[in-house]
Amino acid sequence: MIAQGIQKGIADYKKQQGIKLRAIDKQRKQKARQPQDSPAEPQAEIANNSSTNYLPWILLALSWAGFITYFIWQ
Repeated sequence: MIAQGIQKGIADYKKQQGIKLRAIDKQRKQKARQPQDSPAEPQAEIANNSSTNYLPWILLALSWAGFITYFIWQ
């Protein structure tokens, strides 16, 4: 009886996984069929990322400069 319950649980799990995989595959195919959006969007996104990548480095340099000047003038 326990073995039958385990087998049924495994069968249900496999069935659920199959349904999920089919849904994911269906979404993937729908995305592949859709025409690509305008190419300006990724370029704008790249421009935003490149300008924001420098911000942490600038803040780090300013904080180090502040620490150095603090210890020199103290």
